[in-house]
Amino acid sequence: MSNKKKISAARFLNAKITSTISITLVLVLLGVTLLILFMGNSLSKHVKENMSFNVMLSANVTDGQISAIRRQLDAQPFVRSSRFISKEEAKEQLIRELGDDPEELLGYNPALDCIEIFLHSEYANSDSIAVINKVIRAESNVTDLLYQQEAIDLINDNLSKVMTVLLVLALVLLFISFTLIRNTIRLSVYSKRFIIHTMKLVGATGSFIRKPFVVSNIYTGIIAGILADGIILVLITYFSREYAAMQPIITTVDLAIIFTVVVLLGVLISTFATAFAVNRYVRMQSDQLYYV
Repeated sequence: MSNKKKISAARFLNAKITSTISITLVLVLLGVTLLILFMGNSLSKHVKENMSFNVMLSANVTDGQISAIRRQLDAQPFVRSSRFISKEEAKEQLIRELGDDPEELLGYNPALDCIEIFLHSEYANSDSIAVINKVIRAESNVTDLLYQQEAIDLINDNLSKVMTVLLVLALVLLFISFTLIRNTIRLSVYSKRFIIHTMKLVGATGSFIRKPFVVSNIYTGIIAGILADGIILVLITYFSREYAAMQPIITTVDLAIIFTVVVLLGVLISTFATAFAVNRYVRMQSDQLYYV
């Protein structure tokens, strides 16, 4: 191989490596944004499903009636899980919170038997809870349903705002990413502008000219997407090890979706960016090629 061909091959390889690294870094940024979006959704679900609602039972309720009420609650579509809290257990909790035994002060145990229920996340909103409240209170041995309405409204409002901000951020980053990748690919196509013009002169169509560039950069997008997935996986592994609370928030299904989307974004953005870049030089007149 002549020195000229070696230099040409080296330049091509360097351009490919630079383009791949640039696209990889952009895809990592997009992937991390997607990860935060999924984590926000999972965190929202986790918080909502761990809010407890106490179904207070009447003082003279029997063990059989308690079991029947709990079975009835567990059968409801809005109940994720439940557990029974006896008067004694409730009294122990009051002692821990107040520092004194309320039975010694009052002469009787003021606590009531109750069933603590946890809702499915889609039912943890004000409208659904209002309906749930009516359904539960319809039971004759239920005296009250205790929950923190203000906390629920605050959580839903804040989570909604955070998800909106993250969604807007993802769209902005997607636009920025497309622009960056398009500019990167345009630089790699720039050196081929005279070859493109020559192909035009011999009668090649626009689609025929675009095809080799698009196919080449599709492979670049796939490689960049896989590299980006690897970097994201390393970041997730590190933070999961450092912050164990993150582990239940990130699911395997979410990771599979994120990794797939990152590779697809690499392919799609590279394809469209290449088409735009090549089209620019396909439309140029010969005298313009020397001034770009």
